[in-house]
Formats: sequence, C-alpha cells, structure tokens
Amino acid sequence: MHTLHREIVLDTPCETLWDFIATPQNLNQLTPPDLDFQIVSDLPDRMYNGLTIMYRIRIPWFGTHRWLTEIKHIRDGVSFVDEQRLGPYRLWYHYHKIESLDKNRTTMIDHVTYALPFGPLGNIVHSLKVEQMLETIFDYRRRKLLELFPPGADNSDV
Repeated sequence: MHTLHREIVLDTPCETLWDFIATPQNLNQLTPPDLDFQIVSDLPDRMYNGLTIMYRIRIPWFGTHRWLTEIKHIRDGVSFVDEQRLGPYRLWYHYHKIESLDKNRTTMIDHVTYALPFGPLGNIVHSLKVEQMLETIFDYRRRKLLELFPPGADNSDV
C-alpha cells in the first residue's frame, strides 16, 4: 500500500474552490496533456454521491487504460472521495478536502491511498516508475491550480 499527500494554499474563497472541484468537467484542466485524458461518460454539471465517471487515460510505458471512478462520501463544501472501480490500480482511494483559512484563502488537500497489482512486482514498478509519475501528475495539478487561482489576485469569480 502506498500514499501520496499534497496540500496547497490558494488565494480564493472556499466556496469558489468547491464550485470548481465539484464540477466534473474541470478535471480535464488539472490533468497533464501527455496522459491523453478523455472523459467518455456523460457528465452532470455537479458531482453527486454515487456518480460514476469513465475515463480513458494513456499511462506512459503502460498503454491506454479505461478507468471507472465512483464519487462518494461528499460533504458539501468540504470533501469527497473518488474511488477506482475499474482501472490500472489494485486500489485507488483519493480523498479531497478543502479548508477555509480566511475569507479569501483556502487550503486544498489531496490524500491518495493506492496499491498496484502484481504484488512484489507491482512494488518494483512503483519504485521504478509509478511513484515519480504520480509526483509529476500532482506537480502539474499544483501549477494549474496556481494559474487558475493566482496568488494575490481576486479569484472569487473563477
């Protein structure tokens, strides 16, 4: 079992950030282009408990995969989970949380618990490739979030 934990402080009100992350289409903006990420299911305007989303994603060195996630445990304005139902991982449980620091600043927390298939071989692949790939993906997310909600800007209408 592996974990990845990231936190970022964004200069935007909590409600604005929640509106952004609660809109499933916005996930495209936070995914690196080299993953050739495509949402293949119809999406609602807002996420809801039990929503399943099918993606197609190209993972460098590992080919193209279908990935089905379920959105669950939504605490409106606070947190939600996306959990893999079908995809390249044996387990993928991604907890998202936002916390208001003040009127115009919000902390966004991502905590992912995941495991690869193939037991000890999966752990070797994790050490050689997957761990760094996930770090790169979440670095990209950080850069994109800072572009969308730039420090010092009025980001209340993003």
